[in-house]
Amino acid sequence: MKRNSGRRIPLAPEDARLILGSGDSHLREICRVLGVSAVYRDSTLLFSGTPRALDKAQAAVERLLAEVRSCGAVSASAVTKALEFPEMKPGAVLLEVPGRAGRIVPRTPGQEHYIKAMLSHELVFSIGPAGTGKTFLAVAAAVSALRDGRAERIILTRPAVEAGENLGFLPGDLQQKIDPYLRPIYDALDDTLTPAGVARNMEAGIIEVAPLAYMRGRTLNNSFVILDEAQNTTLTQLKMFLTRMGYGSRLVVTGDVTQIDLKPAADSGLVRIQRILGKLGEVAFVYLDKEDVVRHPLVQKIIGAFGSAEEDDG
Repeated sequence: MKRNSGRRIPLAPEDARLILGSGDSHLREICRVLGVSAVYRDSTLLFSGTPRALDKAQAAVERLLAEVRSCGAVSASAVTKALEFPEMKPGAVLLEVPGRAGRIVPRTPGQEHYIKAMLSHELVFSIGPAGTGKTFLAVAAAVSALRDGRAERIILTRPAVEAGENLGFLPGDLQQKIDPYLRPIYDALDDTLTPAGVARNMEAGIIEVAPLAYMRGRTLNNSFVILDEAQNTTLTQLKMFLTRMGYGSRLVVTGDVTQIDLKPAADSGLVRIQRILGKLGEVAFVYLDKEDVVRHPLVQKIIGAFGSAEEDDG
């Protein structure tokens, strides 16, 4: 007979209010499904149960904390989903980051495949709809690589399509001009590294965030480089970016081919690059779908409805 033990999980009151649920409804469901008992006091969630059950409970809480970070709420369906994939198996893939996200574990099989690809390939394309964690997991992998000494710099870039990559007419200095287009990247950095850490590393030149146009002519060595929203690059721009790769670097390209802002959409480099590089074994293509969406449950339904409408129109 296995003896029960305890597990303490620090949990800020503002997060606990959402994760435990109204009247502790979410917590009671976790305890019921996993066969553990729990009490929350002094900003700490204390679980009691077998070691195996405690591992599952901790993994479930971490997934719910990720839900709070991504959409600011925890629904009953999110609790159910957290309990469907809670087990941390020996050798399971995860990312350790110094920010409030802490230990990042994949919440779906697709996300697990994505993380494994980033750890094993120098060039990874992640293609999927909004809310699947493409940008967040790429930034987390970059911060983890920086933390472990596997990268000396992090470089993050996006095409500023709305401004036609011509930012001169916008008010302010360069940073003020590009901030609106790079805000999702900053949000991911804040979660995985902390705002103070981001500011310190940017000031030291260890983290660089810039529009795609500023990558031309550079060679990026010993860097973890992320191109976000790549569906809005032309093939020429994408080729320019990919050929910036230097020794000791890792490139991750993310995008959603259902949200192309280029006119015509057929000019998207991300669409065309799949045929060009798809047969190279050194290049990983990871395709996420609506089952990998980790935002509000309604987002899954919206993506599915749009997909069905497009099929009917076709």
